[in-house]
Amino acid sequence: MSSQLEMLEAQALKLSPEERAQLADRLIASLFQENEIENAWAVEVERRIREIEAGRAQLIPAADAIARARGVVFRI
Repeated sequence: MSSQLEMLEAQALKLSPEERAQLADRLIASLFQENEIENAWAVEVERRIREIEAGRAQLIPAADAIARARGVVFRI
């Protein structure tokens, strides 16, 4: 590992967990072209619309989805 990378890592580890998460998100996003991400989401949105229109997707009311999500226990 380069000394510059080690220095950056040491500084990053001094950040709060929220700041480290934001930094990680920005660094990962920087690996991709903006258009790649936007295009990928556009393709995914179109796929989901086709699934809904074809009746192959089960739609769940937002309140039910939120209630389910709040009831989920994550195990690591």
